[in-house]
Amino acid sequence: MKALIISVISLLFLLSACSKKEEKLEVFNAEAFAYYLENGWEVDATTRVKGFKQGEKDNKFTARISYTIDLVKPDGKTIKSIVSKTEDKVNDEKFMDAPVEVQFDLDSTYQDGDYKLIFNIKDAETGSTASASASFKLQKE
Repeated sequence: MKALIISVISLLFLLSACSKKEEKLEVFNAEAFAYYLENGWEVDATTRVKGFKQGEKDNKFTARISYTIDLVKPDGKTIKSIVSKTEDKVNDEKFMDAPVEVQFDLDSTYQDGDYKLIFNIKDAETGSTASASASFKLQKE
């Protein structure tokens, strides 16, 4: 009986150790900045993503990340998908996380004030989604 209990416990331990732990998609360290240009603004934004599915082929690790960026204006109105893209990420080593970097222009009709970007991230392989936001200010100096 004792041997049976030890065998069952050993089998359960082996199965739990061999099972794949599925990571949760996470978006973090979101930042955004705006620079005034003659005819409007240039907005640069970045965030980091982890917990996405990775593939491996020919000693390269790959991932496919889709995202849309929403812009929330000072009056609370939201412009959906001001940026929309799918990126294939490739790395020589397994990804710990990956950057998502965007750059876009806003014309001179955008008023000074506090804005917010919402990063809507999707792991294109699993369909998992996560989001993060970053605030920035438009202000002519």
